[in-house]
Amino acid sequence: MNNIFVIDDEQDFLENCLRIIKKQGYECLTEKDPEKAIERIGTERPDIVLTDLKMPKKDGIEVLKEVKKIAPEIIVIMLTGYATVQSAVEAIKEGAFDYIQKPFSAEQLRVVIERALKQKRLVEENRNLRMQLETTYNFENIIGTSEAIRAVLEIVKKIAKSEANILILGESGTGKELIARCVHTNSSRINKAFVPVDCASLPENLLESELFGHEKGSFTGAHITRPGLLEFANAGTLFLDEIGDLSINLQAKLLRVLQEKNFRRIGGRKLIDVDMRLISATNRDLKEAIKKKEFREELYYRIDVITINLPPLRDRHGDISLIAYHYLRHFANLNKKPIARISPEAMRFLEGFHWPGNVRELQNVIERAVSFCEGDTITVNDLPDYIKEKIADVMVERHEISSGLEFKKAKEKWLESFEKEYLIELLNRCGWNISKAAKLAGVDRKSIHRWLKKYKIDEKK
Repeated sequence: MNNIFVIDDEQDFLENCLRIIKKQGYECLTEKDPEKAIERIGTERPDIVLTDLKMPKKDGIEVLKEVKKIAPEIIVIMLTGYATVQSAVEAIKEGAFDYIQKPFSAEQLRVVIERALKQKRLVEENRNLRMQLETTYNFENIIGTSEAIRAVLEIVKKIAKSEANILILGESGTGKELIARCVHTNSSRINKAFVPVDCASLPENLLESELFGHEKGSFTGAHITRPGLLEFANAGTLFLDEIGDLSINLQAKLLRVLQEKNFRRIGGRKLIDVDMRLISATNRDLKEAIKKKEFREELYYRIDVITINLPPLRDRHGDISLIAYHYLRHFANLNKKPIARISPEAMRFLEGFHWPGNVRELQNVIERAVSFCEGDTITVNDLPDYIKEKIADVMVERHEISSGLEFKKAKEKWLESFEKEYLIELLNRCGWNISKAAKLAGVDRKSIHRWLKKYKIDEKK
C-alpha cells in the first residue's frame, strides 16, 4: 500500500488530511515539526510527501531539499496558501512535483495524489527498463563454448525476432530465465518491459491478482485499484517460469488471454487489450501432465510454438571451468578478496561432479568457496563436503577396477567401465531412442547395439 507523509504546523489540518487520505485507501503519516518529519522520512521512506510551504522552524523548500537528499525518488507536493503560490512555482523548479492551494477539496487532493503515483510508477518502469538494458542479456553474456550450449544459442538467434510463443524446457538451475531474457533482448520488443512471473511461488488467488490486477473493493483488502502484470507486459514480453505449476483454473484464464488478446481485472467489467510475447518455462513433462489431466492440452499447443531444450550442466562438456571462473571473478570482486585461481585438483573435483542443481548449484558452491578461501587460490578444502565425498567414492571405484593389474589389463577395465557408464547415461538422456543416441554420440546404430549386447544392458534393468 502506498504511504503518504503530510507535514504541516496546524494540527487540525493534519487530522483532516489523515481522515481524507485514509478514506481514499492510502496509508498516511503526519508530523507538525518539519525537523522531526525529516528524521521520520529517513526511516519510513514514504512514496509521497505533502509539505506546507510556510512553517516556523523549516520552510517547505528546505524540507524539499532534505527529502531529495534522503531519497530522490520520493515525490514532494507543496501545500500553499494564495499568498505563496509564486513560491510554490519556485519550489517546482527545485524539484517539487506539484502544488495544491489551500483550502482544497477531498477530490482535488485525490487527483493530485493519483497523478503523483502514476508518475512514480512510470519512473520505476523506466528505471527497471534501463537496468535491463544495462545488464544486457545478449549472446556474449551466456557463458560456455560447448556444442550443447552453442546449439541453444543458434536457435535463439533464429527465433528471437519472431513473435511466436516459446516454451523453454530444462532441469532446475539450467538458466531458463537467462535464455528468456536473451530472447527478449534480441527481439523487436527490446525497448519494452520484460516481466518475469514465478508461477510456483504464490498461491492461486494471489497469483491471479498479480497477473490480472484487481479493481478497488473487488475482494477483502482491495483498498485501491491495482493493474496486473499482464498490463505491464503490454508490448513487451511476459515470462511465466514453472508454468507447469499453474492451476487448471488459471490455465483456462491464460488460454483465453492468448486467444482473445484481452482480459478483465478481478472485479472489473472493462476489457483491457494486451499485446505481448509469451515465453514459458518448466522442468515438468507437460505431455505427461496432460495425460494426468493436470495441464490443459489446448494451452500446451498455444505456448509450445517453439521449443528450446536447455542441456543440464553435466552435458555441457568443457563449460564447468569457464562458468566457475566467471563466478570466481564476480564473488571475489564482491567480497574484495584477491582470489584469482582454482587449483587443478579442485577443478578436477568440480568437473567430475554430477551437478544435479546445474549452474545455480555451481554458482552457490563458488560463492561458498570464495567465502572460505584465505589465500589467492581456491583449493579442495574450500569445497563443500558433499562434493568431496562424492568424488572420493568415484575415485575408490576406479581404484578398485585397476588395482593389482598390469597396465594393459587396467586400461581395458577402465575403458569398459567408461563405455558402460557413458552408454547408460547417453541412452537415458535420449529416452532409449537408439537413432538419436547414435547421432549424439557420433557413431552408427550398429555400435550402440554392439555395446548393448557386450555389456548386457537393457532398458528395464
